[in-house]
Amino acid sequence: MKLTFSSRDVLEWNTDEVIDTHGVLKALENPATPLRVKLGIDPTSSNLHLGRTIPLWRLRAFQEMGHHVDIVIGDFTGRVGDTSDKDAERPMLSQEEVEKNYQSYFDQIWMILNPEKRDQVTIHLNSTWLGKLSFYEVAELADIFSVNDFVKRELIARRLESGKRVSLREQLYPLMQGCDSVALRSDVELGGTDQRFNLLAGRALLENAGLRPQAIITNDLIAGTDGRKMSSSWGNVIALVDSAEEKFGKVLSIADEVLPQYLGLLPFSAQPFTSEVLAQRLAAGENPRDLKLAIAWSIVTLYHGEEAADHAKAGWVAQFSEHQLPENIEEVVLSLPTDIVSVMVDAGGASTRSDAKRLLEQGGVRIDGAVVTDFKQEISVPALLQVGKRHYRKIIAA
Repeated sequence: MKLTFSSRDVLEWNTDEVIDTHGVLKALENPATPLRVKLGIDPTSSNLHLGRTIPLWRLRAFQEMGHHVDIVIGDFTGRVGDTSDKDAERPMLSQEEVEKNYQSYFDQIWMILNPEKRDQVTIHLNSTWLGKLSFYEVAELADIFSVNDFVKRELIARRLESGKRVSLREQLYPLMQGCDSVALRSDVELGGTDQRFNLLAGRALLENAGLRPQAIITNDLIAGTDGRKMSSSWGNVIALVDSAEEKFGKVLSIADEVLPQYLGLLPFSAQPFTSEVLAQRLAAGENPRDLKLAIAWSIVTLYHGEEAADHAKAGWVAQFSEHQLPENIEEVVLSLPTDIVSVMVDAGGASTRSDAKRLLEQGGVRIDGAVVTDFKQEISVPALLQVGKRHYRKIIAA
């Protein structure tokens, strides 16, 4: 798939708001003075998902246009935890958890950025500067903001009104993200709409340091496979490391109403049709499944190539339209007899026993094609386990 990028990919693609549009446009027209464009990623999970690719593809557009990309891995902020998009306090992570999570990010980032232009990309760990701040320096930075600046944010205000705990630690997070911008002297920072306050904090801290406030470009958040915001915490993600078949199947499982969002996961030059054409075809009564097939094929092609996309599409059609079993079902060797809940957890069909019981209650589990709802049902082997529409495992005895 041949990709091309222009200022449209910077300012129009998946854009919710641009602060200082004039400054960005002026810099885009003058590549002789490259911008420093920043994106921060907290390693709260080991895999990046497609929702996180939106600012990464915007970084790719800046990169292709000759600008410098700064990616900040939040090994310090990730431990503290940002609750900008959470209805409850995010737990603090250990250094070991954070380090384990971000190790795979380095490879995943280059699935989107151009590896032939590595000299235009710098990857930073923000513990480099945040870990050196003294308590007095933190106090000086905190003096720039008032308590009201923090608590009037919608989610924080809602939690306070409902009597939920809001920690002082959470209020320090925007200062830390703003310090990243000062350390890098950022010209532009990217982020989701949930990050707006943190991005504005960067502008304030840059100005306080006597530097030009950074421009800001925000994007809307993408819905996950269950209709809620795509989040690793909820497990409703399509991960960059998912196989071609997994990506294809997950896209086909999304609700019809979020189709425009998933078309927007593709850069302009990778889209099978424009958003206007998508709206026209839906309005004309075209089957949304056919449009999903086109979008899923394009997403898989973007990350795995056309051959893999063709194979994934053929497999999906055979399984769901022609009711054939998928090829190469993984075999799992278990010590039996054992109950269905244990089988699901051990075979990877559920993350926990509670999750397994929920799936059983919902009627989403089959053994050899028959629905199973009894938590205590024992399994005889060999058996074919199916959880949901896509998860198959052949269970054999040890």
